[in-house]
Amino acid sequence: MPLGRGLGSLIPARTIKKTTEEVLVQTGEQVLEIRIDQIQSNPEQPRENFPHLETEELINSIREYGIIQPLILTKIGIDQYQIIAGERRWRAAKVLELITVPSLVRSIEENEKLAISLLENIQRKDLNPMEKAKAYHRLMEEFNLTQEQVAKKMGKARASIANTLRLLTLPESIQKAIAQERITEGHAKALLSVDTEEKQKALLKRILGLGLTVRETEKIMSGKRVRKNIELEPKFLEKEKQLTEALGTKVKIIKRNKKIKVTIELYQDKELDNLVKKLLNL
Repeated sequence: MPLGRGLGSLIPARTIKKTTEEVLVQTGEQVLEIRIDQIQSNPEQPRENFPHLETEELINSIREYGIIQPLILTKIGIDQYQIIAGERRWRAAKVLELITVPSLVRSIEENEKLAISLLENIQRKDLNPMEKAKAYHRLMEEFNLTQEQVAKKMGKARASIANTLRLLTLPESIQKAIAQERITEGHAKALLSVDTEEKQKALLKRILGLGLTVRETEKIMSGKRVRKNIELEPKFLEKEKQLTEALGTKVKIIKRNKKIKVTIELYQDKELDNLVKKLLNL
């Protein structure tokens, strides 16, 4: 696979309801239905424990939607295959007593080349945090890599990879805001520490509505009050201009809730005296 094709050719955009046929069109590979009894577990599988809760969630997802992401297999004999990636999906399919599972059959060498190509594209492209998170996740799922292995290959600390992957746990609306660069990764990290999805969404609304910085967001989370000026209506902006021209100095109008505050900038005592005279003579 040419390395210059870009990340889009390597990481197909998938949603949970996409079909196997759509994955086939995007990857350019042939998806085969392989009998479960022809598939063997990978003895090199780095993951030894498969938490019950994760397995139950996957079983329920497959029961409702089917297997969206094909398994990656390599042929080891006549009608015999070994799992390169997708062991959890295979185990869940066995529990559901499925006869076949959608699979991509690759040689070990082909899979390694694809992994290298994906790594180089991640490093070369100017990706937003969500794109990086999805790319790291694909590396782990499709190429059986641990966080430590991804970190080593990317030349990053494991904590950095883990923090980026955590973005995938955020509500879809927040992930979308990150992808659209409406909020920064710093905002996202702050939102990750909020304990409920409802509170996360409420805080996102405040960040976007008030244009909060990361520091201001963190202040709110620590219980400190952040004062942000609401954008003035055109009529108040016009009055600012009129007062500035009439008084010969800068005037600032701040409207907050039901209160209006007018600030007049003066630099000398004489300016204050002149202003007082003007106001008294009105």
